[in-house]
Amino acid sequence: MSSSDFRKLRTFIFIPFVLLLTACAAGGEQFTQDQPAGFWYGLWHGFISVISLIIHIFNDSVAVYETNNTGGWYDFGFLLGVISIWGGGSHANSQSIANKKCQKECDEIGDKVEKKIMRKLKKWAEDEDGTDTAVEWDEISEKVEKKLKRKVRDWAEKE
Repeated sequence: MSSSDFRKLRTFIFIPFVLLLTACAAGGEQFTQDQPAGFWYGLWHGFISVISLIIHIFNDSVAVYETNNTGGWYDFGFLLGVISIWGGGSHANSQSIANKKCQKECDEIGDKVEKKIMRKLKKWAEDEDGTDTAVEWDEISEKVEKKLKRKVRDWAEKE
């Protein structure tokens, strides 16, 4: 199956799915003061709140929140539905395993580079006669610059 066929199939399935979801949206005449929406409808309305909001922008008869409800239990279900879909902020600090691994590798490399530089600086500071230190540092900087350019070029070619 080609990617264009897959997109068409996905669109063909998505549109009826959205229409099915909105059939149970809040704000209809389905709920009255005698038969208010309870916890389970609150949970459902929380799940479909974003879709209901988008539809509400174009159609005033569809509401995001059902006003004829049982009160606290409907509210609790609605908030639970919204939080379960959007994660309640728990995704704010999460990183993928690849990002964590890359960050760990970068930290390790940074620590090694820092230690090596500190050793070189200490050795340079302890060098009493100071001969050829400028030449050594020029060589080191050239090597670092070449290696860094090579690594950046390799990295850019991967992507």
